[in-house]
Amino acid sequence: MRLRNAVASLALLALAGCGDGPGEPTGELLPDLDQVAPAALSVVEKDGRERLVFLSSVENVGAGPLLVSGRRESVSEPEMRATQLIRQSDGSTEPFPLHARLRFVVSETHRHWHLLDFERYELRNEAGHTLGRDHKTGFCLGDRYDAHASTRLPGEPARAVWTQECGRGQTGRLRILEGLSPGFGDDYVPLLEGQYIDVTGVGPGRYLLVHRVNADRDIREESYANDAASVLLELERGPKGKARVSVLKTCLRSATCY
Repeated sequence: MRLRNAVASLALLALAGCGDGPGEPTGELLPDLDQVAPAALSVVEKDGRERLVFLSSVENVGAGPLLVSGRRESVSEPEMRATQLIRQSDGSTEPFPLHARLRFVVSETHRHWHLLDFERYELRNEAGHTLGRDHKTGFCLGDRYDAHASTRLPGEPARAVWTQECGRGQTGRLRILEGLSPGFGDDYVPLLEGQYIDVTGVGPGRYLLVHRVNADRDIREESYANDAASVLLELERGPKGKARVSVLKTCLRSATCY
């Protein structure tokens, strides 16, 4: 708890120091969001519908953390405005307003503030037409796992920093700060609310499942070349029409896996 309070205090000091006036130019330490390919695919039935479920993950392989600050003026506003805080080489941060918003999400496993549209999921047929999209409402950013435990990136902290739960249960917050450190990843397991694409009535065949982070390039990064990954999958149906799925090919850094 003391560590969390200390981190929060340092974050608030960084916020207070943003844009206080001219000074010596500093180098930006931008994040680099690396979209991990979809994994752990299966088809499950719920409420009479068929859902293609999967694991999704995003890792930060950049020189700086992804820091997102949210704020609103009163509890009557349903969403917070989001600002990316870009770390400088001298330890300060510079604000960069985002179009994205943060919203308090209430569901069986989510009761906290999500950064909306952080990651998107899409199912396409071989002709490239979109058959379905995700129902997910966003991400609670955090250092959920060490992306490469055997190696350390420049700027990677010795241990996870952003271990908070994004204001869990705190619907009345006016401010929030979320982050993803260099060298760490944030993942969502299959079967979580919204972590699926409805494939009810989709016929057997080959399809492309695409995961994309920062789709609108709203967040500033070192590179956008690794913001998408995909898998080519085979959807089969048994004698009773029950669906099952198998992965034929996995493509990193690509939204086209044919």
